Amino acid sequence: MTRFRPTAADCLVVVDLQNDFMPQGALAVPEGDAVVPLVNHLMEGFEHVVATQDWHPRDHFSFASTRPGRAPFETIEAPYGRQTLWPDHCVQGTPGAAFHPDFAADRAQLILRKGFRRDIDSYSAFCENDRRTPTGLTGYLRERGFRRLFFAGLATDFCVRWSVEDARREGFEAVIVEDACRAIDLEGSLAAAQTAMQSAGAVRLRAADLAG
Repeated sequence: MTRFRPTAADCLVVVDLQNDFMPQGALAVPEGDAVVPLVNHLMEGFEHVVATQDWHPRDHFSFASTRPGRAPFETIEAPYGRQTLWPDHCVQGTPGAAFHPDFAADRAQLILRKGFRRDIDSYSAFCENDRRTPTGLTGYLRERGFRRLFFAGLATDFCVRWSVEDARREGFEAVIVEDACRAIDLEGSLAAAQTAMQSAGAVRLRAADLAG
């Protein structure tokens, strides 16, 4: 079995460990809270950590509540393609947008907020869903000399998947720590995400595969 030992050129990217994605949250990811202690343990083995935070305005266009007659989890055609409509979640400054209280967020050297533009949703840590508007994370990682990124967090089939695919597109090695992620799994979205990330050249492993 290949063992991965994090180095100074590696960075752990923790995706959206926020209250609204926890089991009692507005957009609950099943067992989302189960990854928090494992992510905290993973962070102890990395010198460098980045965390992302969904940060939507109250009237974000991806919220079903902004579209009369539409329901959460329906899809629409946005100017940049298909867009899932979501329950209101991770609204700026609300308790739902805060990190899970047990997540050791102070360990992160950068907290990157995404989804704050009203008219563009943002799954990826690297680029808005229009695929043209960067978040700035690529430049940060390159300037700091990171080459390999490890991903953990929520949700596997949306924000983790898009972040992994964009990491590969930007030339980084990408590793998904599968047991430190959880999925929403809408109509087979988890299986599709696993296939897409593997096709992009990402490595899949479990936390136990990381050498201490």
